[in-house]
Amino acid sequence: MSAQEGGVVTSEQLDQGFEFEGERIRFWDPRRGIWRPRQLGRDGAALTIVTAPLKPGRQPRYDDQVGSASGQLLYRYEGDDRDHWTNAAVRRAFHEGRPLIYLYGIVPGKYEPLFPCVVVGDEPGDLAFHLMAERAGVLVTPAEGPTGPTPERAYATAEVKVRLHQRRFRELVVSAYQVTCAMCALRHDQLLDAAHILPDRDERGRPEIPNGLCLCKIHHAAYDTNIVGVDTGYRIHVRRDVLEEEDGPMLKHGLQNLDGEAILRPRSRGLWPRGEYLEERFGRFRAA
Repeated sequence: MSAQEGGVVTSEQLDQGFEFEGERIRFWDPRRGIWRPRQLGRDGAALTIVTAPLKPGRQPRYDDQVGSASGQLLYRYEGDDRDHWTNAAVRRAFHEGRPLIYLYGIVPGKYEPLFPCVVVGDEPGDLAFHLMAERAGVLVTPAEGPTGPTPERAYATAEVKVRLHQRRFRELVVSAYQVTCAMCALRHDQLLDAAHILPDRDERGRPEIPNGLCLCKIHHAAYDTNIVGVDTGYRIHVRRDVLEEEDGPMLKHGLQNLDGEAILRPRSRGLWPRGEYLEERFGRFRAA
């Protein structure tokens, strides 16, 4: 299911559930953050936990969870009653070593499924569970243990954190630009990327919309290699030596004709590329 959307699942797909031994099993309840199907019984372990996305422009609480200094994922209790049935269901998964499906909200209506995901700690004082990702194909069964952190889980969880930040950045930027390349107006979602203005290795290079441009794969590569640049007036510049080249129609129409054109921008001005970021990045283009 997730492979059809490049690793992301939609609310509609989750609502379909799956069939097991002739019964339809629900993946989730969109009204709850923790889900245990009725087929597992009142004392059964949870099947799914969900982190819902917030609106663009607001700092999501789950970014702190993913960025936990412990190297683990944090998942807050549902409410402040540690013995509420939802929290008890996650705790049962912890004690029994049962894997969970973690649905991480990317943008409204889209989720990145993390599976298998295991609970490795319970902190009632902080009203939070500690979780780690398990590498696909090497899930430790409850009978085998261990239930705590392992080097394999640390590696898998680090990979997951990088992927979640990249995925959320891509979905937010592409959505803000209405699934349209800012340079050529291509509208094929599968051919669009979120390009960083300041790289993510820069401490200011946060994965947020004003630090991104929605670009098709060709213009993303051209931007990253300083073949094209964008100034603070939102105008496209093509590197001089490329302008002087003679080649086929792709060079002419795909690059040279963009020189001096304005990029497309999100409808909300607050989501436009940040001026100081463009200025710094354009300086690097001019130096190249």
